[in-house]
Amino acid sequence: VEDYTAAIESQPDFEVPYYNRGLVLYRLGCFEEAMKDFRKVLELNPQFEDAALSLNQAILDKEEKQKRAY
Repeated sequence: VEDYTAAIESQPDFEVPYYNRGLVLYRLGCFEEAMKDFRKVLELNPQFEDAALSLNQAILDKEEKQKRAY
């Protein structure tokens, strides 16, 4: 996460580090933070299909987590 954050600080208009950091955050269960990164990717590049898919999955998983209350 720190490496991707450093890359973002270096090139804030490059969508790939946001996407990669979002994936790491998603895998850590930090869905809200991951969704923020995926949304930023789509803001920078609306054609980034993997980011759209990842955002949708993070939303679903966040909802499922809330249903289970953990």
